[in-house]
Amino acid sequence: MSQQSNSKRIAVIEGDGIGKEVVSVGVALLERLAEARGYQFELVHFDLGADRFLRDGATFPEEDQQTIRETCDAVLLGALGDPRVPSLDYARDILFGLRFGLDLYCNIRPIQCLSDRLMPLKGKSAKDCDMVVFRENTEGIYVNVGGQFKKGTPDEVAINEDINTRKGVERVIRAAFDFAKAHGRGRVHMADKSNAMKHAHELWQRCFREVAADYPGIEAKHQYVDALCFNLIRDPSQFDVVVTNNLFGDIVTDLGAALQGGLGMAASANVHPGRIGLFEPVHGSAPDIAGEDKANPLATVLTIGMMMTHLGWPDEEARLVELVRRAVDEGKCTADVGGELGTRAVGEWVVSQIG
Repeated sequence: MSQQSNSKRIAVIEGDGIGKEVVSVGVALLERLAEARGYQFELVHFDLGADRFLRDGATFPEEDQQTIRETCDAVLLGALGDPRVPSLDYARDILFGLRFGLDLYCNIRPIQCLSDRLMPLKGKSAKDCDMVVFRENTEGIYVNVGGQFKKGTPDEVAINEDINTRKGVERVIRAAFDFAKAHGRGRVHMADKSNAMKHAHELWQRCFREVAADYPGIEAKHQYVDALCFNLIRDPSQFDVVVTNNLFGDIVTDLGAALQGGLGMAASANVHPGRIGLFEPVHGSAPDIAGEDKANPLATVLTIGMMMTHLGWPDEEARLVELVRRAVDEGKCTADVGGELGTRAVGEWVVSQIG
């Protein structure tokens, strides 16, 4: 991850729908942190998203990619997707252009319940849900290798290839173990479907065993992904760190979000340790409530916390997690997590608590 220095350059892409509303809270929070703590942030705004695409057809111009790649320390990204654009190709160009273009192979999703009243499982409490999922972010089924044959006919064939490389699998598994070791977490689960996907996931099995041998103090456990999903809602306390492939990680983390109060509480980081990081609240653009001041910005606050750790200030993440916990406990939150405030009011309360 990035080393601490006097100044950090942060790319801001507001996105579409409620992405714009929650990212504005994130920007205000970054500005307040800079003011209160003396950090030097340069926020660089990029005009990317549905509005830009509808205006001139641009998705993710090469000059913007180069500027972000060569001059920025982090990217704050809002949700993408707009009903005015039936195809999501423009959104794919931006999101996958960042993830794949910057080789951000670790998608990191904390699944932590911050209040007992957000825990939906009978007989469980917030303390029973505190895990981190490492999702491989640059391979798997999402590489879009494949095609269609005889499209639109009764004989149509559609193929998507699942790509797994030794390099890609090993580095994300090692990142999960490194995280567990650095944060005092004693167990790493790997989820695959090797009983059905013999060739691709045999690689995951073998690599997991070999990497685990380098971390003798950490318990290495395997569960098929369907069993892991079952156990996640039966007893989430058994999980510390989970590592899995791109598709399964997408599914597992959204299931896990239900244990922490919904997607409005779900933060994420996309990183290549030692390089630029991409940070995004993982909810969608929610066009049905866009502009209505209903979106939950707390996932963005938690996402800014992850960004601060990446930039070299991990204590700020811990403080922001506690601030979000207070927001929920004191009702300084939106309706989806039991409050009565709007997006802007929640953001203003959070910013007011800094310093």
